[in-house]
Amino acid sequence: MSARRGLVIAALSLILVGSNSATVAGQVESWAREGWKTDFSRTLVDFDEVMSGGPPRDGIPPIDDPIFISAHDVTGIDGREPVIQFPLEGDSRAYPLRVLTWHEIVNDEIDGQPVAVTYCPLCNAAIVFDRRADGKTLSFGTTGKLRHSDLIMYDRSTESWWQQFSGEAIIGELVGTELSMLPSRIVSFEDFLSAHPDGPVLVPNDPSARPYGSNPYQSYDTAQRPFLFRGELPPDIPAMAHVVVVETDSEPIIVSLNRLRQSPLKLRGYSLSYETGVASALDTATISDGRDIGSVRVTRDGKDVVHNLTFAFVAHVFHPGVAIIDADTN
Repeated sequence: MSARRGLVIAALSLILVGSNSATVAGQVESWAREGWKTDFSRTLVDFDEVMSGGPPRDGIPPIDDPIFISAHDVTGIDGREPVIQFPLEGDSRAYPLRVLTWHEIVNDEIDGQPVAVTYCPLCNAAIVFDRRADGKTLSFGTTGKLRHSDLIMYDRSTESWWQQFSGEAIIGELVGTELSMLPSRIVSFEDFLSAHPDGPVLVPNDPSARPYGSNPYQSYDTAQRPFLFRGELPPDIPAMAHVVVVETDSEPIIVSLNRLRQSPLKLRGYSLSYETGVASALDTATISDGRDIGSVRVTRDGKDVVHNLTFAFVAHVFHPGVAIIDADTN
């Protein structure tokens, strides 16, 4: 057992004997009634930070057997629509947000590498993970729970709960284990098609199962406050402002898209640039009609690196001590 895990369990012991022990016990009992086999004696977070997002476990169903067709054969998707491009070299695939909005997780395998392609609409966070952790290849589903408005995933091997934004197991047997994030980018379908005309594009297993291409979160990214969020909002920048978070070896770099629209930026060896032509998936009722919010590219030494496009409130709650570089910041 790692020192960190030992501290986690010790900390939980203090929680259980503290003044809120009845509340914690009641919460665990409630989750157990839902059928969870999770080891709730191990946690990194306070249970009162976890809330229901509405749907039950896998009520937002992950895709376990993804189907792809060549980009040049895809119909019904507008050129401006956002897709997750992964990998960024070699056999690039496109995972349209019109599909991920309704499924949130794709358990896939590329050239023998098991990956989880994830998207949390409430955080506008699209992140690709290596599914191998702690000596196991994991398969992920949706818990139906949120923490800080962010998707909580679970692995089917141990039913540990994982924070999508950080890729860390926050509750359960694997608590403290972190998934490796893999470089990916949000690009327009048009750009993907131009660069990879034969590239595989994810399509729904059953096109009639959901209203693919519609946005159930209409006007969300222009709202005043995030949905199902109890935390502190960031100072000096709108909660729903789009930002890019670059995970570095030390403190993350967080820059607003408004700042990058002014000019490219170089910080600590990282190059950040803004690109137009990508529609918001969280604006209008139909994704293809969404306003142009663009996207970013982040490189170091000419190579694409892990980054995450998200909202300012998300960056602030997960990295509370890191300043967001905005348009008015030199």
